[in-house]
Amino acid sequence: MPESRIAARFVEPMLLLGTEKLPEGGSWVYELKLDGFRAIAIKSGDRVRLRSRNDKDFAPRYPAIALALAAMPDETVIDGEIVALDESGRPSFSALQHQSSSTASLFYYVFDVMILAGRDVMNEPLSVRRALLQERVLAKLGEPIRESPELNASLPDLIHSVKTHGLEGLVAKRRDSWYEPGIRSGVWQKMRVNRAQAFVVGGYTLGAKTLDTVVFGYYAGGKLMYGGRTRNGFTPSSREQLFKYLKTLAAEECPFANLPEARGGRWGGGLTAEKMKQCRWVKPALVGQFEFVEWPPEAICDTRGLWA
Repeated sequence: MPESRIAARFVEPMLLLGTEKLPEGGSWVYELKLDGFRAIAIKSGDRVRLRSRNDKDFAPRYPAIALALAAMPDETVIDGEIVALDESGRPSFSALQHQSSSTASLFYYVFDVMILAGRDVMNEPLSVRRALLQERVLAKLGEPIRESPELNASLPDLIHSVKTHGLEGLVAKRRDSWYEPGIRSGVWQKMRVNRAQAFVVGGYTLGAKTLDTVVFGYYAGGKLMYGGRTRNGFTPSSREQLFKYLKTLAAEECPFANLPEARGGRWGGGLTAEKMKQCRWVKPALVGQFEFVEWPPEAICDTRGLWA
């Protein structure tokens, strides 16, 4: 008796377990950890929907991606991540957040299929699902839809490569794993290799001859939020060059929406009204990549700025 077809529907994304060390061995598949927005693509009744991990509509925000998914088989659901690539070809979450003013290219990297042409394949092993995805779905699609490929190298070599190229991290998945909607079972794991993020410079404090610390933050809800301060990661020459450039961006008012803070913070990174008197504010036009050991609730601790 032929298997009955089911209608495609939103499937809650399977979750990854964060770890400090990924498992090794032939039973695991490795992929890049992409710094983007998780997205579920659904085609049902010849209509394409693009949904966030919380089932919000992504199609108006990413119309080119939604349009490119029209060639999917009907009654199909796939899982992937919307990623912005900067001029060097690296994922940039900052560019993704501010795509309207960014020249970065947007892509949808797909890594799984849950429903295929009306058939629920979530109980098939990952290896089977990936073959079906490649042969039955991705073969019909073009740019900006891409596969998030399996990385065929040893884990130590992959970690070294990710560190060298300044990428975020790696993902490991068991080849025999089922797709478990909304579950963080551990058969999918993720590891940050480089703890780094792009932040916006909003000010600085003065030292004896040049700047002492850089004050930076991130956008949330369309507002620039204070994240922390750092004096690390600069050579004397780069510190002087940055100081000269920041002086050209001088601004009268503080650009951070969440300042002043009530307390200095357990890590000493908080900016109270008293500490803000030491700051010189700038227009939020400069973005820097910052590595950090830890990002506690109060501030960023032990940061190192990386500048192009």
